[in-house]
Amino acid sequence: MPGPERLFYARAFALVGLLVLGYLLYLILLPFLAPIAWALFLAFLVYPMHRWLARRLGGRAALSAALLTVFVLLLLIGPLTALGAAFARQAADLTRHIQQLVVEHKPAAPSDLATLPLVGPAIAWLQETAGVSLAQIQAWAIEAAQALLKGLGALGRAAFLGALGTLVGFALMIFILFFAIRDGRRWMETARELVPMSAPERARLFEHLASVTRAMVYGTGVTALVQGALVAIGFAIAGLPSPVVFGVLAALAALVPMVGTPAVWVPALIVLAAQDRWGAALFMLIWGGFVVTIDNFLRPWLVSGRAQIGALTVFIGVLGGVGAFGPIGILLGPLVLALAIALVRFRLEAGREEAQR
Repeated sequence: MPGPERLFYARAFALVGLLVLGYLLYLILLPFLAPIAWALFLAFLVYPMHRWLARRLGGRAALSAALLTVFVLLLLIGPLTALGAAFARQAADLTRHIQQLVVEHKPAAPSDLATLPLVGPAIAWLQETAGVSLAQIQAWAIEAAQALLKGLGALGRAAFLGALGTLVGFALMIFILFFAIRDGRRWMETARELVPMSAPERARLFEHLASVTRAMVYGTGVTALVQGALVAIGFAIAGLPSPVVFGVLAALAALVPMVGTPAVWVPALIVLAAQDRWGAALFMLIWGGFVVTIDNFLRPWLVSGRAQIGALTVFIGVLGGVGAFGPIGILLGPLVLALAIALVRFRLEAGREEAQR
């Protein structure tokens, strides 16, 4: 039957051509994935402002997009660049501070650390059980701390330009941002029309995906930023060094389920107690408890009426996203996983509804 054969070969040719075209398109866009991802992410954040501003400007979407692009540019170059510089400076200061402490307080035996809560007994147990000497433990701890802080310092110096790749990548991101703000809604409508579903199903699907996206960005991202800022404020009030560095670390830790901000402020609490600064230690305990508690009401308020994101999705997404996409992967990784899970659930729910009819 020549008719079906021609149809089969035509479809096979179209599928192969589509795959080849998609692969070539991927190769073309690969060097610019980070700037494109940043531009789309920022456009998503400022879109509510764009919608309001465009109405106030008499429907001039291009003017609104241009003003918001300049606003984002000033925000990135100004406060956030200053934050990156402060981060790098404080990371370097913290490295020198740790080296100075090691020289001034070099223990000779595990008994010298017995007064430290948790730390002393743990080191003594390691020496007795595993045969690891105190000098080895100290050397490993110093090397790990120095390597971590050097890496953090490099990340801080690079700030957002490093996250985007190069100055060219930053410029490209700003260029794409204007069009993403101005034409983002039209892009979404075009993508919606390409989905092979009925109009009501498409509307439900994109509404669900938008809900998942907002839950991820606002419920997880904004909550982590707020918690990181609060930890930095707590460190500054308690008189601890490098509050900006530890605030950034706390924000990153807040993105990881089962870790959270206690991974940052609990060691600080132990250090304050070891220094007999009991007033500051009590303050850090109360402040840290408040930072943990704020997640219980800030996240539900931000995600109110939107899809929930599972802890496992966020955990795997953060770790895999950073490896795949770099710094933007902290949000992009969990978002991609959440959207994929949302598509599967939507398809299953649609199948059940069809079976019940």
